[in-house]
Amino acid sequence: MDLTEAQWEKLKPQLAPKRRPDGRGRPWRDTRAVLNGILWVLRTGAPWHDLPDRYPPYQTCHRRFQQWQRDGTLTRLLHALAEDLRARGKLDLSETFIDASFSSAKKGALLAARLAEEKAVKSWRLQTAMVFLLPAASPALRRMKRNSSKPPSSSASREPNQNE
Repeated sequence: MDLTEAQWEKLKPQLAPKRRPDGRGRPWRDTRAVLNGILWVLRTGAPWHDLPDRYPPYQTCHRRFQQWQRDGTLTRLLHALAEDLRARGKLDLSETFIDASFSSAKKGALLAARLAEEKAVKSWRLQTAMVFLLPAASPALRRMKRNSSKPPSSSASREPNQNE
């Protein structure tokens, strides 16, 4: 579902194509088609590269989306559309509310969460630490500590003198 003529006429003044002052560079793609492509992605939640062929290339739409987001154009467009809806009586802000409700968890949800956590795959760091905490690993670790605490022998650490 693309923009209607009425919607486009409302947004068109805010989306004038920009050109470099020196006139160089490629001319901009049709702004309406780009906006329709952006709205398609936002509406469907699809990745940019899945944009249908009836719209400009996804790179163009994504780049323009980023630019309009940074410079506030998208915010201005939403305000213009909301103002148009309000003026036509389609939007009544007196009926708005904020939902502050919450839903409690089912009985036993905390236990189920704990069991799921125990079954979760452990990280490699935790798995490595668990090896050192195993009772069978303790004697091997003590032997390793004893062997590694000895200073290296003087003959092994001595480098040959080039003058000899």
